[in-house]
Amino acid sequence: MQAWQVHENGEPGEVMRLVEMDRPHPGEGQVLLQVRAANINFPDALLCRGQYQVRPELPFTPGVEICGETEDGRRVIANPVLPHGGFAEYAVADARALLPAPDALDDAEAAALHIGYQTGWFGLHRRAHLQEGETLLVHAAAGGVGSAAVQLGRAAGARVIGVVGGAEKARVARELGCDLVIDRHAEDIVGAVKEATGGRGADVIYDPVGGDAYAKSAKCVAFEGRIVVVGFASGAIPSPSLNHALVKNYSIVGLHWGLYNTKDPKAIARCHEALTELAAKGAIKPLVSERVPMGGAAAAVQRVADGVTTGRVAVLPHGATDTHGATDTHGATDTHGGAA
Repeated sequence: MQAWQVHENGEPGEVMRLVEMDRPHPGEGQVLLQVRAANINFPDALLCRGQYQVRPELPFTPGVEICGETEDGRRVIANPVLPHGGFAEYAVADARALLPAPDALDDAEAAALHIGYQTGWFGLHRRAHLQEGETLLVHAAAGGVGSAAVQLGRAAGARVIGVVGGAEKARVARELGCDLVIDRHAEDIVGAVKEATGGRGADVIYDPVGGDAYAKSAKCVAFEGRIVVVGFASGAIPSPSLNHALVKNYSIVGLHWGLYNTKDPKAIARCHEALTELAAKGAIKPLVSERVPMGGAAAAVQRVADGVTTGRVAVLPHGATDTHGATDTHGATDTHGGAA
């Protein structure tokens, strides 16, 4: 089979190599899946760089989220078990962790439903307890993680403010349903949020960026607001001033979705049922900006790492036509520019 492998750590576009290799052999409790679509996540870039919390032995195949097909023909969503990741024609996954792919979504969309949307659902509902009518602020609203939070916030009845970088990202965020879009390159985030909320601020702030985004969040969070810390795509990990949180009476809430796999796996299944229902209603639908063939995977992972993509980018190992849905019209080149 064909698979992308990383033999040394570095930038994805430089260290990912397309090779011919034998199909992996599943271990006890594992299954072999034919990869129908593999969604690219920022952690895939971190894995290539050797900067992720999990560091598989070299060589390994990245790709942490797929829509695959079992030997008996079931279409499933899975997180491949490294070193046999999803940027390959076949991957290995834990049998107990397989989730049915929603019929309402094509392969690329189904591959993109899992990590980002589960993270958003747990962050907004389980950690921040977002309520109907509240104001939700989403950083990097046009990106893969942010776009999921925007849709989930809308589905929950919240007013959604999206922060993006650049005019093209602003257009995408508006199309996703943001009630207000703030271009951080051209506008003052804090001032715009306070003006839009009558000085109150945002009730829930969803932050996958860190760095300066977190600093701005602390300045525009509402009384009894919640800042959900999801990740640090900016590369800068902030050091919150706890006296500021005390004086303004807001909460700083951490979210490590991966912990639920070991601490409360049943919650993941319940969340997937809720997401499947929302997808069936049309309330959520992953934004897949690119569907690239196998040969374009390394370059696509690099674009995600560089922050120049919108929504999600999916790799289709068996050709650029999604057999469950639409045909790829995007090609291997993303025309979206700017950072999320």
